[in-house]
Amino acid sequence: MTTATLERVPAVSSPADASAARSIDLEFSNAREVHAGLEEAVSELIEVAAQEASCGILVTRLHPGRYTVALDESVPFGETYEAIAA
Repeated sequence: MTTATLERVPAVSSPADASAARSIDLEFSNAREVHAGLEEAVSELIEVAAQEASCGILVTRLHPGRYTVALDESVPFGETYEAIAA
């Protein structure tokens, strides 16, 4: 069973407000679900990142089975980085 929550940014009226961060928090109860779940989350954020072309995607492992996939300005556009939270 996969539990995923998506933090949605409300629609904005001006492009300047569109730079608000987007992230997806994921929690998996089964190791077999991790790969497919992360790929789906990254694919969704690729679409968002492509609209602005200003940042890449950071996948962070918070602890076993818990991840955050987020747009991150420290990651170059078109790239996806992985990190493990300390």
